Formats: sequence, C-alpha cells, structure tokens
Amino acid sequence: MVNAEDRHGSDAPGGTVDEWARRFQTLKPDEVPAPILDDLSRKGTTSDSVVPELVWRNELGGQTWRLADRYLKWSPHAAGIDLRREIQRLRWLEGRHPAPLVLGSGDDSVGQWMLTAALDADTAVSDFWRSHPEQAVRAIAEGLRRLHALPFTDAPSHWESWVSRTPPELGPRPSVTNPVLVHGDACSPNTLIDADGRFAANVDVGDLAVGDRWADLAVGAMSLEWNYGAGWDGLFYEVYGVEPDSARIVYYRALWSSES
Repeated sequence: MVNAEDRHGSDAPGGTVDEWARRFQTLKPDEVPAPILDDLSRKGTTSDSVVPELVWRNELGGQTWRLADRYLKWSPHAAGIDLRREIQRLRWLEGRHPAPLVLGSGDDSVGQWMLTAALDADTAVSDFWRSHPEQAVRAIAEGLRRLHALPFTDAPSHWESWVSRTPPELGPRPSVTNPVLVHGDACSPNTLIDADGRFAANVDVGDLAVGDRWADLAVGAMSLEWNYGAGWDGLFYEVYGVEPDSARIVYYRALWSSES
C-alpha cells in the first residue's frame, strides 16, 4: 500500500484542475519516465511510435502512462510494491468481473512494469467526473456491489492483504459472518466509468482478497470526501444497499491507516 493522500486522490476536494494536474499528472524535477516507456511506445502500435501521456504518478515514484490503446503501469523497486500480485489477480478476474486485460509484464533495471489494454472508460476522479459527483458515487458503489457478489470459492487461498491482518493495538476484529471478495483499495480513482456514467471496471486490484465487505465500504466512503467533498457517503451506502455499520467503519479505517 501507499500513503492515503496519494492513492485516493486529492485530500483537498476544492483544489483546482491545475493543482490536481501538478500533483498527480506531472513528474517531479528529479523524476524521469519509466525506463521501459521508450521501448514500449515503439512497439505494438499501428504506427511507428506513439506519444506517451502521463495519466497518474504517486508519491512513491509510481507512474501510469497511456500509450494509444494500452496503459503502462510502472513501479520502482524502491516503492516496495510487487506488481505480480496485481497481475495474478487481474488474470483471475478475466471473464468474472470488469477489469483491465493484461497484455504483458516485466522487470527493467529499476522497477516492475505491467501493460494492459485500454478500456473505453475514464477514472472516477477525472476532471469531468469530479464535476459530476452524484453519477460518480453511484458508479463506484455499483462496482463494489458487483465485485462483492462475485463467487470466490475458486480464488487462490494464499491471497492475502491488509484486510485480513489483525494488529493487536486495534483490539478484537469485528466478526466476519458473510465474507466477500474485497477489492482492498476501494478508493474513487480505482473505479472506471463509461461515457454514460455507468460503472465500467475496477483497477489497482493488487490487494484483492477474501474478507469483510466493510474493509472496502469504510475506506471507499472516506475517499469520496477527499475527491468530491463532504456529504456523499449516504448516497454511496444507499446505492450499495446497506446501512452504515459504525463499529466496522471505525475498525477498518483504523486498520487501513495502520497498514498504509
């Protein structure tokens, strides 16, 4: 996992588009593009080359680039994020739940990379969807509801993530009576929305694992305020189809924070 502000979008919902782009879509002066980028931008396209577009960067140095009809996700070794976890989960989700199709992966001199097919959809925190929060919130809730309804009996039993950890300082974990397949990073940027405002896919599934649905719902609702402003959690729970469970919300937000 990475820090809260980075992976969930802006912690200042009123920030301008320029501030957003400067923070999440611009490399810092001491950063360079992923080493594999130049090679991939010349391969697998109908033209000799494409111009890469940086669509996301994070505070740990991770980068996501659009290359025409493909996306490159790259993470430096120093970040401590193993993209093989996400690749395994994306391949398992194929034919089960909307998510990007893995086209290739590898390890360059300083980081891991993963190439996926582009989907006809945009992140829930694009400029457009941040200005249309009701539709975005509905799509995010619908995506989680669909994911949590997915049968998981054949999911690999060794999948593990923060959602199943039990730090003693948090006290007893609330009982899990109806486990589901938990996204593990159910924040607004990790939902894609189509042009009609409907849920299209989930991304960033490296922490996918069986657990309590409230690990997603507690963090997902918290992320709404960072990206769209206050007051959207009620609609989020309504569309998903649950009443807020304050004990689980408190526990899983504390667990998420401790594991970040």
